[in-house]
Amino acid sequence: MSATLVVFWFRRDLRLDDNVGLSHALASGQPVLPVFIFDPSILTGLSENDARVTFIYDTLQTLRTQLEKKHSSSIALYYGSPIEVFDQILHLYSVTAVYTNHDYEPYTRERDETVRQWLKARSVAFNTYKDHVLFEKNEIAKNSGGPYIVYTPYMHKWRKIQSETILRTYSTSAKLGNIIKHLHSPNLSLTDIGFVRSAVTIPAYRLDTKLLQHYAHDRDYPALTATSLLGAHLRFGTISIRQVFQQALNASNDIFGNELIWREFFSQILWHFPHTQNSSFKPRYDRIQWRNNAADFERWSKGMTGYPLVDAGMRQLNATGMMHNRVRMITASFLCKHLLIDWRWGEAYFAKKLLDYEMASNVGNWQWVAGCGVDAAPYFRIFNPETQIKKFDKNFNYIQTWVNDWRTPTYPAPIIEHKDARRRCLKAYQQAID
Repeated sequence: MSATLVVFWFRRDLRLDDNVGLSHALASGQPVLPVFIFDPSILTGLSENDARVTFIYDTLQTLRTQLEKKHSSSIALYYGSPIEVFDQILHLYSVTAVYTNHDYEPYTRERDETVRQWLKARSVAFNTYKDHVLFEKNEIAKNSGGPYIVYTPYMHKWRKIQSETILRTYSTSAKLGNIIKHLHSPNLSLTDIGFVRSAVTIPAYRLDTKLLQHYAHDRDYPALTATSLLGAHLRFGTISIRQVFQQALNASNDIFGNELIWREFFSQILWHFPHTQNSSFKPRYDRIQWRNNAADFERWSKGMTGYPLVDAGMRQLNATGMMHNRVRMITASFLCKHLLIDWRWGEAYFAKKLLDYEMASNVGNWQWVAGCGVDAAPYFRIFNPETQIKKFDKNFNYIQTWVNDWRTPTYPAPIIEHKDARRRCLKAYQQAID
């Protein structure tokens, strides 16, 4: 067995600099073995050409190359359950501690507690740190205690206690030489983990001054290139949330900053109310008699509803893994309220397709649209897809980009008239919650 060392476990923090857990591992005074584990429990059920897996794999290879060129070191890649992998590692090295960053989803919380107890039984410490968000768990709480379940007071409290401390960066460049030298550390191919390269790529993010200056005005227009495309990069940690928020502050852009705070709001909601992964926050909404018509769901998922703005959004999603946030609200509302299909069906479809899928935000936003979550839109708020076109795509630029059969004989008639859908929706909701 080789010399004593510590392990840093990369997860949703795929960067070398301003990485809290990695910084602490490098400062431990012991050599550091960085690892990434492709966990079958997370990968099972994904399509073999899932673009997110390709992105993770390519990002790890880039990090490995950087370490190999500058420090003759690397990141060890494994495939298997975390317990199986750590059992392998402990047979090769004398490990005193495992360092990583917090995760907040139900499966990952259970996984981490299992790993913690397994390591503890072997006298190995398990040290985790806040890195994915600026405030977590109970850090933003009501004066009387307990979590906020309405965004606006949460946001005001968040802003009130915000300080330079939470934006401090964790530079690692001077300490990367502490990573153990192992040019031949375990590597994997995509094929080794059951995947093939995706033809879809996750686009680079934008965070320039021009975007931030025009964000408040332009963000609702899907035909404009006016959003940051940060979602996937925050999801997988290729950029630090501290860096992103600092740039929003530098630009004095409260609207952009508030969108980041929405992300943290939903993160703490999932932490405190993990049952919302599968159940409505407001239980009475689980009494809704959803129609759940499979043929209607198929037409929605393929972008064939006869409502061009809805169809444009779904076709963009299917082709690219991306969809503009305004259009996400419209397509989600259409599924739940025009078609009376359970929000869980839509949430699962988005989870499969969205490159920036993050459970807390996806569940939170679907429940917001369906009216059944925290701080939700009232159930009688039903987006009119035609009115939304007049407001946000009046020249049809977005629609014409994605619906090339619009206004042709082959384009389908509306799946249901808006007035009929509204009437049916209100009746179903009222019967469930009255």
